[in-house]
Amino acid sequence: MSAARKDGVLSRTVAAGGTVASNCSDTVSAHRQPAFDGPRRKAFVFRRWLPKIFLDPELRLGEAYMDGAFVLEAGTIADLLSLLMSQTPHDATPYFVRPQAALRYSRRRLRQFNHRRRARQNVAHHYDLDGRLYSLFLDADRQYSCAYFERPDQSLDEAQLAKKRHITAKLLVEPGHEVLDIGC
Repeated sequence: MSAARKDGVLSRTVAAGGTVASNCSDTVSAHRQPAFDGPRRKAFVFRRWLPKIFLDPELRLGEAYMDGAFVLEAGTIADLLSLLMSQTPHDATPYFVRPQAALRYSRRRLRQFNHRRRARQNVAHHYDLDGRLYSLFLDADRQYSCAYFERPDQSLDEAQLAKKRHITAKLLVEPGHEVLDIGC
């Protein structure tokens, strides 16, 4: 994409709110200044970063800022992000990012597709672990949820028993009732 075209895309993307990018050597600019009473925001973007930013703005704009290739001259990064977010509805994807967003969405859906065999493998990977591991951080009953420490010197087993008593009292559990702790 030519520099003039990139400038035009940036100008159309940031249609209100003052100067967004200012021109200097090896930078791209956008000057779209309709009537605006708020503070001006100025930034310098090094040209070599533009293709990266246009292909993946959600990631690359932040990386350019962190690497010093996107420098704010006036205003804060919060001001700039607020300005950029105000340009389109929050659920709208800028037109120049839509192909990449669609590709990323499709790749993610394929990678995350959890067919029956993969689901079994995921469950086995997470839960089929040696009991010695669980004994390092769970009590004797293998309670996989929080404990209730009434005193700083309580053991984990005592704190789990205190939790069970506390829950039982709060729920007004009577003989014959059963409680299932699902670990939340």
